Amino acid sequence: MLTQETKRKIDSARNILVGKVPDPKAQVEQITTALIYKFMDDMDKEAIELGGKARFFTKGFEKYAWTKLLDQKLGGHERLELYGEAVAKMSQNPHIPQLFRDIFKDAFLPYRSPETLTLFLKEINGFTYDHSEDLGNAFEYLLSILGSQGDAGQFRTPRHIIDFIAEVVDPKKGDRILDPACGTAGFLISAYKHILKQQKEKPLTPDEKEKLMNNLVGYDISPDMVKLSKVNMYLHGFAEPKIFEYDTLSSEEKWDEMYDVIMANPPFMTPTGGIKPHKRFSVQANRSEVLFVDYIKEHLRPNGRAGIIVPEGIIFQSAGAYKQLRKILIEDGLFAVVSLPAGVFNPYSGVKTSILFFDNSLSKKTDNILFIRVLNDGFDLGAQRRPRPDLPNDLVCEGGAIDVLVEQRLAIETGKKNKWLQKNSIFAYEIKKEQISRTGDYNLSAERYRLDNLGEMKNQKWPMVELGEVCNIIGGSTPLRSEKSYWENGTIPWFTIDDIRNQGRIIKETAQKVTQKALEKTSLKMLPIKTILLCCTASVGEYAITEIETTTNQQFNGLVVKNEYKEKLLPEFLFNISKTFKSKLLGVSGKTSFDFVSAGSLKKIKIPLPPIEIQKEIVEQIKVKQDAIEHAKAIIENLERERDDILISHLES
Repeated sequence: MLTQETKRKIDSARNILVGKVPDPKAQVEQITTALIYKFMDDMDKEAIELGGKARFFTKGFEKYAWTKLLDQKLGGHERLELYGEAVAKMSQNPHIPQLFRDIFKDAFLPYRSPETLTLFLKEINGFTYDHSEDLGNAFEYLLSILGSQGDAGQFRTPRHIIDFIAEVVDPKKGDRILDPACGTAGFLISAYKHILKQQKEKPLTPDEKEKLMNNLVGYDISPDMVKLSKVNMYLHGFAEPKIFEYDTLSSEEKWDEMYDVIMANPPFMTPTGGIKPHKRFSVQANRSEVLFVDYIKEHLRPNGRAGIIVPEGIIFQSAGAYKQLRKILIEDGLFAVVSLPAGVFNPYSGVKTSILFFDNSLSKKTDNILFIRVLNDGFDLGAQRRPRPDLPNDLVCEGGAIDVLVEQRLAIETGKKNKWLQKNSIFAYEIKKEQISRTGDYNLSAERYRLDNLGEMKNQKWPMVELGEVCNIIGGSTPLRSEKSYWENGTIPWFTIDDIRNQGRIIKETAQKVTQKALEKTSLKMLPIKTILLCCTASVGEYAITEIETTTNQQFNGLVVKNEYKEKLLPEFLFNISKTFKSKLLGVSGKTSFDFVSAGSLKKIKIPLPPIEIQKEIVEQIKVKQDAIEHAKAIIENLERERDDILISHLES
């Protein structure tokens, strides 16, 4: 567990650097280099205290010892010159392990401030070398600031998602384990910790532990990631981490190596022109996500298991390579699909993802594929990803994803029923492989099949209810403009149709504000978060949903779900069906010089009221499609810019 003191020291070291080294990746490199430098000195001191000799700072490198570097007699500029020289020369030190030489390769000091360096080294001096869990976790916390390399389609996998996958895949002490796109080695370390936890009652012998460490293997195409993952594993006790700089998709050198367990979050992005793989893949493609999934499937042993994070394209894309891949997975190996909510990778990416679980042994014993739909992973889905302890965590709560998946294994092995699979559940359900294969596109969007399996709910017409029965209808108002005390220095949001035009239908702020006096002295009413704002005059049919408390002008009515219907009607569902209201509103409008819908008429408009589970599913599906639309728009805008740049580059001299 990461201690607050260790976290504070890392944050402090970053804060010291940030003025001179603003790039987070460069900050990580500077801290990594300094920590290894300090730890080599610690190990030399320990050796001397035990009656031995210094191993690292010896035979010409004594002058660079950390202790001498922090000597108070040394001036600031002298320290700057000495440290810069040491960092540059350390990769040539024949007395340090190859891992350390790799870390110092191409290292340099990117600033020339003696004050910054002195403060930074004093902070690093507070760390002490050992192979403790605290130090490894501290380095993982440091790596978390890297966040993403979005241009390469690489996004840091949240720790709780990594641990969830490890828990489900359940690596054992004798397994050979691979991450073919290992990044900072998070999956490998999680697998290691999972196995140690399994062996708590019977700890591994030194020989078993050494064998396990040799069985954990990672590949990455980026030399920077290889360096960081090696340090991460070293700080978790791996003397010689088995991490290789390797192009998993284009090289054949390691093709014949097979593994019992593979876990990965491979890059989603394909370079312009595509990948140019060799011909040994089962699926001939140039898309990185297709090739990585194919690679993982191909490199599992007969009883192998895997957990892979994939983008939604793998689930439903209609291109031939995607369909061919899904056909292979369904026919051999795919055990379960866990849909994650869009936003799991925030703030780095809003991409919608799923986890594919393979089990080559189990998949042969069942005609079904298990689908699980996670709506809450313990954090909100905004940019800050704040914890949400008030909501059940669909991954780990009782009856959550882990319970369902573990029980499913047992059910398949014993032929018994999975007690966590409830009839008509929106959360977890089985779909027959034959049903998925029937259409020929092998689509893994589970909701496509689930509604066909709901028995008595199939083709059922949902009950219709009047808006006035399920919602309080609250009218808006415009305080007198001549009364300055209602407007000057106002702090209370006041919504108008211009806010929709300026920011869209999800309202997070308003352009105009009113004062507390206006709220107290006029007919204005404060509307709660998740109010549906519905225009009933002039621009009839315009609608929005609030993410803030606000008031509104007289053009709009606020639809607020009544307390007795909060467990029966989602505001987000009401928001999504609001787009269907326009014709209904115009049909009941009493025309004056413009369309006008009275509150009484609005209350009588009927809406369908599906079960809350179906509402959640509709809202989630619409969100996925809307996210895809926004992503497509961004791609189009980028292509248009590139198109215009081509023209400009050829015409401008």
